[in-house]
Amino acid sequence: MDILANLGLGFATVLNLAYVQLPLIGAVPLPTNILLCFVGCLVGTLIGVLPGVGPIATITMLLPITFGLPPTGALIMLAGIYYGAQYGGSTTAILVNIPGEATSVVTAIDGHEMAKRGRAGSALGIAAIGSFFAGCVATVVIAALAVPLTRMALMFGPAEYFSLMVMGLVFAVVLAHGSLVKAMAMIFLGLLLSTVGTDLETGQDRLTFGFEPISDGIDFAILAMGIFGFAEVLRNLGIDEKRDLVSKPIGRLLPSTAELREASMPVLRGTIVGSILGILPGNGAVLGPFASYSLEKRISRHPERFGRGAIEGVAGPESANNAGAQTSFIPLLTLGVPPNAVMALMVGAMTIQGIIPGPQVMTRNPDLFWGMITSMWIGNLMLLVINLPMIGIWVRLLQVPYRLLFPTILIFSCIGIYSINNQPMDVIMTAGFALAGYTLIKLGFEPAPLLLGFVLGKLMEDNLRRALLMSRGSLLGVIERPLSAALLIVAAAILCAAILPTLRRGRDRVFAE
Repeated sequence: MDILANLGLGFATVLNLAYVQLPLIGAVPLPTNILLCFVGCLVGTLIGVLPGVGPIATITMLLPITFGLPPTGALIMLAGIYYGAQYGGSTTAILVNIPGEATSVVTAIDGHEMAKRGRAGSALGIAAIGSFFAGCVATVVIAALAVPLTRMALMFGPAEYFSLMVMGLVFAVVLAHGSLVKAMAMIFLGLLLSTVGTDLETGQDRLTFGFEPISDGIDFAILAMGIFGFAEVLRNLGIDEKRDLVSKPIGRLLPSTAELREASMPVLRGTIVGSILGILPGNGAVLGPFASYSLEKRISRHPERFGRGAIEGVAGPESANNAGAQTSFIPLLTLGVPPNAVMALMVGAMTIQGIIPGPQVMTRNPDLFWGMITSMWIGNLMLLVINLPMIGIWVRLLQVPYRLLFPTILIFSCIGIYSINNQPMDVIMTAGFALAGYTLIKLGFEPAPLLLGFVLGKLMEDNLRRALLMSRGSLLGVIERPLSAALLIVAAAILCAAILPTLRRGRDRVFAE
């Protein structure tokens, strides 16, 4: 019964009317949270459809706007952008064979083949239906696990939190794309940047080099906007636009009965796989579509159909995609640990609003906590309506060249950054981080671990210092606590399991030479 009461509180929060002052009309009662949820879902779909923008860059660009919004509405909008982008990414993957999101890579394999054979409508329809079902189930999973996980988290001390964050960073290294060494370098660079500024305990400047604008530390919005927002724009300007837009008619959007029967079990399996992997720290949600596709191909009676327009290759990965995107909120809302770069941005947005991420959010801000969860149900329904009837608009939008979009994005982003503190130096620093981020991308470094290291670095330092105070300066205080030691052992085992094959390959290469 508790969960029903909590969900009732969430729906009351989302449906609450707030008086908004409109010009020439005056104060008008409006469902602001519903409107912000719709804006988030619409913007998320838009940036999902436009390949090369992505939810990380978009959320960083919209962070300055959240200053003027109520905390609940701001986080509902940002969450809508994230899971809305998962919906939109499938449209681009199916129609243009360009994944709008990394998680839509698998959808493009069979989805675009279906489109080339005149079945684009069926592919889009089953992707939307599978995503809607998975999103609804994932929301139930979040609601069911929220209370027990929060109660468990309340038993954590500073040592346990420090060890949990270490484990989260290890997962980020293991699940990162490309080189493990480069991922670790990004983690450590993020941790280093988190220490910049005045030490609150000693009052000494750290790594400021006499540069006064960073004496209070590097502003999260400036770093995120530069490393992700501006750098992403620079990267996409150098990409040659080749869009294989399907010329055949889209056809009926509602799949046939036979197609629904073929897709029903893949949708269910994809939902389960995505929900489980989405909880993993270190961006486990990205693994969901790949794992689902591999599972469907392995258990299929006709695996040769995959890659040639198998509807199971669209249904399973798209369901896993959206389920993972939503269950990735579980570590953030219950433990205060962001599992990926988007959730790290959510931590930044919560901090901007004066909310401390962690299990106390449920007890101190229950309306925000349950309002965010229930808004996902409403958001999934909105996305179903936004995606299918408006498909013609999204197809036309895909024909707009990037060179016309990106100058507008940059101008509004600069205005947003300047509006935070009304300091021109903030814009200059953002441009500096943009050049640094662009250089890192060109050198093959993934910026997402850097942002995770930056966000978790401050929390890790705070918890480590508190743990050391409790143990009178001894590091044994972190290891002697059973749960803390267990988390560190798990982190070490996972890191060793990831590094050993790389070392073995390097050794074999040396002996071969």
